[in-house]
Amino acid sequence: MKYNNGEDFLNKLYREMHMSNEVMHKADPSDTPEEKIRKYISRLGHAHELSRKSEHSLELLKKFYYDKYLIKELPESYINLQKEIARKEGYGNVYVSDEMKQEMLDQVRKNQKSTLDLWIDYFISEDSMYPTWFKVYAFKGMLGLSAFNKEKQEFTKRTNKTTTPFIDLNMEALSKVYDILKSEVGENNLTDEEIEILSKGESFKKLYTYYLTNQDSKTINNDETEGIWIKYDMGSDYIPLWESLQGKNTGWCTAGKEIAKAQLNGGDFYVYYTKDENNEYKNPRIAIRMNGKNEIGEVRGTSKNQNLESNMEPILDKKLEEFPDKDKYKKKVHDMKLLTLIEEKQKNNQELSLDDLKFLYEVDSEIKGFGYEKDSRIEEIISKRDKRKDIARVYSVKEDEVALSHKEWKENKEKIKICCGNLYLIDLKSAKGLKLPNIVIGGVSLDNLTSSEGLVLPDIIKGNLYLENLTSAKGLKLPSTIIGYLNLEKLISAEGLKFPNIINGRLYLDSLTSAEGLILPDTMNGYLCLKGLTSAKGLKLPKTITGHLNLSGLKNAKGLKLPDTINVDLNLSGLISAKDLKLPNVINGDLYLDSLTSAEGLKLPKTITGHLNLSGLKNAKDLKLPDTITGDLYLKGLTSIEGLVLPISLFGRVYSKIDIPETCFIPDEEYYKYINEDKNNENDEGIRKI
Repeated sequence: MKYNNGEDFLNKLYREMHMSNEVMHKADPSDTPEEKIRKYISRLGHAHELSRKSEHSLELLKKFYYDKYLIKELPESYINLQKEIARKEGYGNVYVSDEMKQEMLDQVRKNQKSTLDLWIDYFISEDSMYPTWFKVYAFKGMLGLSAFNKEKQEFTKRTNKTTTPFIDLNMEALSKVYDILKSEVGENNLTDEEIEILSKGESFKKLYTYYLTNQDSKTINNDETEGIWIKYDMGSDYIPLWESLQGKNTGWCTAGKEIAKAQLNGGDFYVYYTKDENNEYKNPRIAIRMNGKNEIGEVRGTSKNQNLESNMEPILDKKLEEFPDKDKYKKKVHDMKLLTLIEEKQKNNQELSLDDLKFLYEVDSEIKGFGYEKDSRIEEIISKRDKRKDIARVYSVKEDEVALSHKEWKENKEKIKICCGNLYLIDLKSAKGLKLPNIVIGGVSLDNLTSSEGLVLPDIIKGNLYLENLTSAKGLKLPSTIIGYLNLEKLISAEGLKFPNIINGRLYLDSLTSAEGLILPDTMNGYLCLKGLTSAKGLKLPKTITGHLNLSGLKNAKGLKLPDTINVDLNLSGLISAKDLKLPNVINGDLYLDSLTSAEGLKLPKTITGHLNLSGLKNAKDLKLPDTITGDLYLKGLTSIEGLVLPISLFGRVYSKIDIPETCFIPDEEYYKYINEDKNNENDEGIRKI
């Protein structure tokens, strides 16, 4: 390979990178260029890790990227083009006011934001199993590309005045770019075209374009449903899986060698194949990637955005019955079936029922699919309908009581009962005289309100509610339904505040130092942040929390009663003692106990399907680890490995400042028996080295 490592590659490709502000931020002037980049890569990897674990961190990271890369001002050429389009459509010479320009800019930024999110979300997700240096390379390369010219078969150059969205994310092409960069030229049966591209410098534009335009375009008979499931066992040879996806244009990142290898190391993998032109079961149509052997990691299809084809839904539905965690995928299957029926009705000019419309407009619940993005059919169907009429029917109001934008609501505040779209009221310092709609199908931003006096909120907000500068809940009446998250991060006291029974998003109560008077919802379908609490006295947590639970401010566990199951991460990073701590048997996410210096009294869950952070432990005395840890184990504070016994079902890495030698073994079930029955037995059968 012509590069020693990823840092060397970036340094030689981007000659000025080591002098950039972001790289120099924590670098030492005496560091070599490669060392500076290495430190930057390490910081960025840490930031990605935090963003994966914390919704708040992810928001901050995205805000940073939005501020840096989204267009700031529309070029005159774009505005003139819009005026010309309006003129050609018969609107005459249109005057474009400052307000109209702002609306145009907001729309352009919105489109850019949604496409930039695809890259950010993917690179931060656990599905993106690339090293950080490659993510930097691909992200920097993507940022330089604009619209794809089909005639010339190339991307145009992006500037700070480009109005088009960011380029599409094609995971298959991306994974092949990674394969070629990781391989030595000549050792991987490279084509002449690949060698030529590499000889001219590893330009992301060239490589991504090459693999994007050279994906095999063989037609798969989508009507064919008869097929077979093939299971690829965790830890087995990845080559058969990888080979089965070549030339099939699935869009799956598994079509890249290195990703196929990483995914199969992390869990079982199932693929459903239908017959090809030779009547052989070789056309991949459904993929099920597992985290380990019992938890579904993701399900992907070959329709747009990796969603499932409608005729594949019954096949997947039947297959899901075999998995222990099938229930969370049942809704996805149900929603895809119903969406298909609605699509067929519309194609056949059949009238949609009221129930159909409630489903389509996600009145009672969000439509869930199997792709990374929302199913594109939702917007396609809605775009062909009279949205104002539909909304009026769904919510039993008159059509003139429905606003389809912030602007429409602003023009007729007294009459509007329902607003479709976000209401940005960030400049309001007082709620006096404010008349909001009964229902907002979007978010409400009241960021700068410091008092709730005179504030009458909508009954339903199907988005986020920002009240982040309120310090008191006095007089505050919250909506009965909040679909997004609720930000009350500066609230000092929650006494007298009644929350909705269900919050389907995140709840930020960062500044509460006491749980006195705090009555939380029964169900939290999202992140709950109570990091300001130093004591659990009076704290009654929701029965169900499906998102992260942040109690990082607690110094002790006295009075703490946790839910029976934690479905995402549990942050108890402030605990200095395990006394009184009763953890659930299963945590389906990460567990942070990084301030514990001793394992005395610590009873860990049997299963942790994420990372376990015990970086504060000085030694392994009294430490009994879970039977299964799907993620990484952090033991960075250990000064000795004496007494350390690692579980056989440890699928991630062990991070420690001291080397874990070969004399530290991973016992299996028989070895547990052996060490309990005969301490002097030196037989080492049934044990595996790290």
